[in-house]
Amino acid sequence: MTRRAWASTRKGLFELLREGKTWRVGRVSFLADPVTMFLPAGPDHPMIAALNLGHFGVKLHASDDDGATWREIATPAYPPQPEGVEGDVPWKLVQVWSMAAAGGVIWAGTLPGGLFRSTDRGESWQLVESLWNMPARREWMGGGYNVPGIHSICIDPTDPRRVHVAISCGGVWFTEDGGAGWRPRAQGLRADFMPPERQGDENIQDAHLIAQCASAPQVLWCQHHNGVWRTSNGGAHWSELFPPLTNFGFTVAAHPHDPETAWFVPAIKDERRVPVESALFVHRTQDGGKTFEELRKGLPQEHCYDLVYRHGLAVSPDGQHLMMGTTTGNLWASSDGGDSWQTVSNHLPPVFALRFDGVCG
Repeated sequence: MTRRAWASTRKGLFELLREGKTWRVGRVSFLADPVTMFLPAGPDHPMIAALNLGHFGVKLHASDDDGATWREIATPAYPPQPEGVEGDVPWKLVQVWSMAAAGGVIWAGTLPGGLFRSTDRGESWQLVESLWNMPARREWMGGGYNVPGIHSICIDPTDPRRVHVAISCGGVWFTEDGGAGWRPRAQGLRADFMPPERQGDENIQDAHLIAQCASAPQVLWCQHHNGVWRTSNGGAHWSELFPPLTNFGFTVAAHPHDPETAWFVPAIKDERRVPVESALFVHRTQDGGKTFEELRKGLPQEHCYDLVYRHGLAVSPDGQHLMMGTTTGNLWASSDGGDSWQTVSNHLPPVFALRFDGVCG
């Protein structure tokens, strides 16, 4: 049985094919171009690849034939920036950092912190002005980039009008009416990099990534700059978790059917940003964060300096398969929930994002 995943990298979009128990690299699209995000095809939208071409700007391309051919489509665009607005970021698209779709709507999160919607398969985009025009947005700041960015979009499978987004650095926000109104959902998170009186401020939290359990959408997991958190009430309150060795990292994957299970990739924070003790491993909890396992089998355990970006860890829709890609172009896959890993490639460009395509059985 052959299944697919996709790796968005600094030098192209790589199709990944599973044949039997092994994976291999298949077709390559946009070779040598940075692909910052990829949206697999859905029942009401095509595949979409987001490219960042530097001097030539951001471009979106869609495929209606499983990636055999691509056509350019509309790119999200900000309205003209009002004159005399001080202290705001430039209203100019820097990068498409996240994409998700459900209920006939495609959502795109961008740098510098704008959220866009498309209701016509990506042929046009509208800025979600209710979020962009909030006075609170002016306090958002860059977390790694010079400007803030929306890197997480979690859509409730039971009601696509209910959406969580997370921003570095701007906390977590929630809408239950398709984007007409928003309210913060970062209570309990803690920003140690702020003065003590502001560490609990919901509007400046650097949530590196949030992930949602598809079968229990009230359960979300957060890999934060200052730790690991979980909520079981849709973000109304987050509870801190305490994995061993370190709680820093960029990525998290939530099991789609088991709200007690999630995976994280830890690292040493801030000035180093390399694996703990130069050994790569994955943290897994299967009891809601009470305990964590260190999954190391098949991963390099010495002289390893790989870093996994926010979207560099993916779990398949059945919850059995995992894929992990790094800044040094290494790619591993697991077919047993992370208990063991096999090398797919050691020679890819830096991996920005991984997405599974359909159900892996």
